[in-house]
Amino acid sequence: MFGICNQSIVPCRSEASHRSEMVTQLLFGESFTILEETEEWAHILTAYDAYDCWISNKQYLSIKEDTFKKLQSVAQPLSTEPMQLIQDKKTNGFFPIVAGSLLPFLSGKEIQLENNVYEFSGESILPDSQHISRNKIVSTAYPYLNSPYLWGGRSFFGIDCSGFTQIVFKLNGFKLPRDASQQALLGLPLSFVEEAQAGDLAFFDNEEGKIIHVGIVLDDNKIIHASGKVRIDKLDHYGIFNLDTKKYSHHLRVIKKVLAD
Repeated sequence: MFGICNQSIVPCRSEASHRSEMVTQLLFGESFTILEETEEWAHILTAYDAYDCWISNKQYLSIKEDTFKKLQSVAQPLSTEPMQLIQDKKTNGFFPIVAGSLLPFLSGKEIQLENNVYEFSGESILPDSQHISRNKIVSTAYPYLNSPYLWGGRSFFGIDCSGFTQIVFKLNGFKLPRDASQQALLGLPLSFVEEAQAGDLAFFDNEEGKIIHVGIVLDDNKIIHASGKVRIDKLDHYGIFNLDTKKYSHHLRVIKKVLAD
């Protein structure tokens, strides 16, 4: 069984309960495999980043296996604006979608998902994974400045550290896993902070050595990351120096080069 997110943003939880921790979010157009179902919940594996979680049975559209396979076989356009309205032609109602939402099978202004048709008039792109530039990564990150921190979030309305890096890279056609510890497995490690370039990823650990935070390196020894909100701070070999508190907030573990020069 397969499904697709046909709402703005759907919370994904660690367990089958509305009181359970939200671990990530589905954005419009993102599809998944249904592993099991209960009366109220679906246990899913997301197609984009293979994330295992639970969503409400009331918050997705069932799709055929053939539709699911087609979605995975061809790159789909993405919505690029912080928020854009989309219209459900069946009800004539409008609802918002956010940057990074997929626009499956977009033709002109229409999206058809099984028997459902949606109209989208906003800005979209078809990311080109062969032509990713460091400057584009940085310019994609900047509009998220001041977005509030939200554990499990992936949008301008609330985003966590790894959700931020994942969406920024997604908008540039580069697929990152969902969690910081997973993202840290990618790329080539750099020996010194001075070797880092804009667009590299910096990872930070806790006292037990577990990767708990990630941000995008900027020029001039700075970093953009989600901590309280998406913000820019100083980066050195100790870690992140918070420019508001004048204290170090995160301990640097490693900087990874994930983009080819």
